[in-house]
Amino acid sequence: MTTPEGLLLWGVGTSRTLRPHWAMHELGLAYTCRPILPRTGETQTAEYTHLNPRQKVPLLQDGAFTIGESAAIAAYLSRRYGTRDKTLIPEKAEDYARWLEWCFFICTELDSTSLYVMRRHRDLKALYGDAPNVVKSAGEYFTKQVRHVEQALSDDRQFLVGDRFTTADLLLATCLVWAIDYGVGIPAALEPYLARIVERPAYQAGLRANAPPATVTV
Repeated sequence: MTTPEGLLLWGVGTSRTLRPHWAMHELGLAYTCRPILPRTGETQTAEYTHLNPRQKVPLLQDGAFTIGESAAIAAYLSRRYGTRDKTLIPEKAEDYARWLEWCFFICTELDSTSLYVMRRHRDLKALYGDAPNVVKSAGEYFTKQVRHVEQALSDDRQFLVGDRFTTADLLLATCLVWAIDYGVGIPAALEPYLARIVERPAYQAGLRANAPPATVTV
């Protein structure tokens, strides 16, 4: 494994920024955090815009290399610094393909199409408009789509893919917690799965690192 020299993670305070913090701790990586928040003007500074013209968090700097998008950051960290004992990506071709399928499904159907739509038109309605019917429909859509997860886990598997924790579980857990926080709820059958995942020490460490506003050096 290549030892990281000066990993710098920008962003705290959201479900999406939690993901790379969590991945760092799963992989046992040392890093520094710049605890900037979205929609505070901190992502619009000249310094940050130069690094990330999209002006979004999270963002990872690994030396001269930068990468955004929470799912991509977590996968990159595992591919770059993971070991046989500590990896968040499956090795077998079929498991890898299934992992990709779950990651895309979670990021599109559960996150951006459902939960983030609720966020835009409820928490951020001053920016995007108050649309209670849209919020209601997005919640119903989440409930419909998360049944695919419930069905997949009905065989009592411990994790979504293979026999170990991957970034697919990381992405899913953040969405399940998000849904609970938003009052959408999750199927009762998924509660034991979520309880196991959030008990992981790396999740708890990631939560602490993701909490604004203090600067966190790990």
